[in-house]
Amino acid sequence: MALKVRVITPDRTVLDDSVEEVILPSSSGQIGILSGHAPLLTALESGVIRVRTSGWENIAITDGFAEVEANEVKVLVNTAAKGQDIDLEEARKAFESAKAQLDQVNAADRKAILDARKELKRTRARYMAAGGMA
Repeated sequence: MALKVRVITPDRTVLDDSVEEVILPSSSGQIGILSGHAPLLTALESGVIRVRTSGWENIAITDGFAEVEANEVKVLVNTAAKGQDIDLEEARKAFESAKAQLDQVNAADRKAILDARKELKRTRARYMAAGGMA
């Protein structure tokens, strides 16, 4: 039995397909979802969603939520991009820049630290989805 997965951002649907398995980056760790999974509502963190059909596909996301019910997974996130649509070299440069920016943040500026960490997670997800950091 197939699992219907939809990844939706405020401005578009990134994925709407039947898959065999999906792995979500939840706030409590990665969650693997197969057909017949119990109903679930979970918060998602910036990371990579992995979906398996005949092979694996990566989707970089930022924070959001996922609902699993009746063999359907609805993922609502702020942004999402398929790994195949992300330029690997551009993603690598953005990730390196975010790492450097975090290293330069004033340790006393908590907001700046949080913002830099959030940007690092976002750029890391895009880099990983594009095939970097294997």
